[in-house]
Amino acid sequence: MLGFVPRHQDIVAAVISETYSTELIFLIGVAEICMAVWVLSRIQSRLNTILQIILVVSMNIVEFMCVPELLLWGRLNVVFALCFVVLVYMHEFVLNDKQNIK
Repeated sequence: MLGFVPRHQDIVAAVISETYSTELIFLIGVAEICMAVWVLSRIQSRLNTILQIILVVSMNIVEFMCVPELLLWGRLNVVFALCFVVLVYMHEFVLNDKQNIK
Protein backbone atom coordinates (compact mmCIF):
# COMPACT_ATOMS: atom_id res chain seq x y z
CA MET A 1 0.00 0.00 0.00
CA LEU A 2 2.86 2.35 0.84
CA GLY A 3 5.06 1.07 -1.96
CA PHE A 4 7.65 -0.62 0.25
CA VAL A 5 7.35 -3.92 -1.65
CA PRO A 6 7.40 -3.20 -5.41
CA ARG A 7 6.95 -6.92 -6.10
CA HIS A 8 3.32 -6.61 -4.97
CA GLN A 9 2.66 -3.98 -7.60
CA ASP A 10 4.40 -6.18 -10.18
CA ILE A 11 2.09 -9.08 -9.27
CA VAL A 12 -1.04 -6.92 -9.61
CA ALA A 13 0.26 -5.44 -12.86
CA ALA A 14 0.89 -8.90 -14.32
CA VAL A 15 -2.39 -10.44 -13.15
CA ILE A 16 -4.89 -7.60 -13.48
CA SER A 17 -3.65 -4.40 -15.08
CA GLU A 18 -0.42 -2.45 -15.27
CA THR A 19 -2.38 0.72 -15.97
CA TYR A 20 -4.13 0.73 -12.59
CA SER A 21 -1.73 -1.33 -10.48
CA THR A 22 -0.91 1.55 -8.09
CA GLU A 23 -4.58 2.28 -7.45
CA LEU A 24 -5.41 -1.41 -7.09
CA ILE A 25 -2.60 -1.94 -4.58
CA PHE A 26 -3.98 0.96 -2.55
CA LEU A 27 -7.51 -0.48 -2.64
CA ILE A 28 -6.23 -3.93 -1.70
CA GLY A 29 -4.36 -2.37 1.23
CA VAL A 30 -7.48 -0.54 2.40
CA ALA A 31 -9.46 -3.79 2.15
CA GLU A 32 -6.80 -5.61 4.21
CA ILE A 33 -6.97 -2.90 6.89
CA CYS A 34 -10.76 -3.20 6.95
CA MET A 35 -10.44 -6.98 7.28
CA ALA A 36 -8.01 -6.53 10.20
CA VAL A 37 -10.44 -4.18 11.96
CA TRP A 38 -13.20 -6.72 11.36
CA VAL A 39 -11.04 -9.50 12.87
CA LEU A 40 -10.29 -7.38 15.94
CA SER A 41 -13.96 -6.47 16.37
CA ARG A 42 -14.94 -10.18 16.53
CA ILE A 43 -18.22 -9.33 14.82
CA GLN A 44 -19.43 -12.30 12.75
CA SER A 45 -16.05 -13.95 13.20
CA ARG A 46 -17.06 -17.15 11.39
CA LEU A 47 -18.11 -15.23 8.29
CA ASN A 48 -14.85 -13.30 8.49
CA THR A 49 -12.88 -16.54 8.75
CA ILE A 50 -14.63 -18.09 5.77
CA LEU A 51 -14.07 -14.93 3.70
CA GLN A 52 -10.38 -14.83 4.67
CA ILE A 53 -9.92 -18.45 3.66
CA ILE A 54 -11.66 -17.92 0.31
CA LEU A 55 -9.61 -14.80 -0.43
CA VAL A 56 -6.25 -16.31 0.54
CA VAL A 57 -6.87 -19.54 -1.38
CA SER A 58 -8.18 -17.81 -4.52
CA MET A 59 -5.41 -15.19 -4.51
CA ASN A 60 -2.74 -17.86 -4.14
CA ILE A 61 -4.22 -20.04 -6.88
CA VAL A 62 -4.19 -17.08 -9.28
CA GLU A 63 -0.62 -16.14 -8.34
CA PHE A 64 0.51 -19.78 -8.53
CA MET A 65 -0.90 -20.09 -12.05
CA CYS A 66 -0.02 -16.65 -13.45
CA VAL A 67 3.10 -15.27 -11.78
CA PRO A 68 4.98 -17.86 -9.69
CA GLU A 69 8.27 -16.17 -10.58
CA LEU A 70 7.19 -13.03 -8.70
CA LEU A 71 6.27 -14.83 -5.48
CA LEU A 72 8.64 -14.69 -2.53
CA TRP A 73 9.05 -18.50 -2.43
CA GLY A 74 7.86 -19.22 -5.97
CA ARG A 75 5.34 -22.06 -6.22
CA LEU A 76 6.22 -23.05 -2.65
CA ASN A 77 4.29 -19.94 -1.57
CA VAL A 78 1.10 -22.00 -1.76
CA VAL A 79 2.37 -24.19 1.12
CA PHE A 80 2.72 -21.17 3.40
CA ALA A 81 -0.71 -19.92 2.33
CA LEU A 82 -2.26 -23.29 3.17
CA CYS A 83 -0.52 -23.28 6.56
CA PHE A 84 -2.04 -19.85 7.22
CA VAL A 85 -5.48 -21.07 6.12
CA VAL A 86 -5.25 -24.06 8.48
CA LEU A 87 -4.18 -21.76 11.33
CA VAL A 88 -7.10 -19.37 10.71
CA TYR A 89 -9.54 -22.30 10.45
CA MET A 90 -8.23 -23.96 13.63
CA HIS A 91 -8.39 -20.71 15.58
CA GLU A 92 -12.01 -20.02 14.69
CA PHE A 93 -13.62 -23.41 14.30
CA VAL A 94 -11.62 -25.59 16.74
CA LEU A 95 -10.13 -23.40 19.47
CA ASN A 96 -13.08 -21.01 19.73
CA ASP A 97 -15.51 -23.94 19.95
CA LYS A 98 -13.52 -25.41 22.86
CA GLN A 99 -13.44 -22.05 24.63
CA ASN A 100 -17.21 -21.68 24.24
CA ILE A 101 -17.81 -25.11 25.80
CA LYS A 102 -16.04 -24.23 29.07
